[in-house]
Amino acid sequence: MAFVPGQPVTAVVQRIEIKKLRHGDNLILGFSIGGGIDQDPGQNPFSEDKCDKGIYVTRITPGGPADVAGLMMGDKIMQVLSGWSSVNGWDMTVVTHDQARKTLTKKKEDVVRLLVTRKSLEDAVKQACYPRKQPSGTTVLMQ
Repeated sequence: MAFVPGQPVTAVVQRIEIKKLRHGDNLILGFSIGGGIDQDPGQNPFSEDKCDKGIYVTRITPGGPADVAGLMMGDKIMQVLSGWSSVNGWDMTVVTHDQARKTLTKKKEDVVRLLVTRKSLEDAVKQACYPRKQPSGTTVLMQ
């Protein structure tokens, strides 16, 4: 997904709710992030064009809260939601790494609700929207 600063972003997103695991005074999400507007996008293995300074999931703890919720390595976090409304969320496409970390790890919240995008979501929509021709000349729509 290409991102041009100052231009609207069109993305296929998935809502994911992660219930934090309480471990003493800590609340564990079970994933790590990389990226941010203060980071070098050329070092981000998930940025296709090496210009995207978004926040990406760089590690998932197997069996942890994020894994159970369906978050995947390489997901781009577009927004942290307030409730299930995307109106009162925090835009994660233009934040520093530290701002993203602080938003995700707020101590008073037991649940984190995210809007994420991933290449496989975009590919599925493209396949569904653009029919694929079969050798026999029949058209198959992917579902």
